[in-house]
Amino acid sequence: MASLTIRNLDNNLKSQLRQRAARHGRSMEAEVRTILEQTLTAPVMEQNLAVAIHRRFESLDLESLPIPPRQAVRNPPEFGE
Repeated sequence: MASLTIRNLDNNLKSQLRQRAARHGRSMEAEVRTILEQTLTAPVMEQNLAVAIHRRFESLDLESLPIPPRQAVRNPPEFGE
């Protein structure tokens, strides 16, 4: 087994880690091992960005929103002479 030293850890972050470890009944060291294991062994799903956006908003049923009527195109402004 390897060892890892983390320097310059923010005090607030360390406090949150201590509280999280206490909630789970573990030492801070065991909590960090668990966090790293869960994060690094989780399957990474390759996904198309368009598919990810669609899945994110599909529950809103955006396809059924009313489409406003089109308006006539305005004439461009005239600058000058």
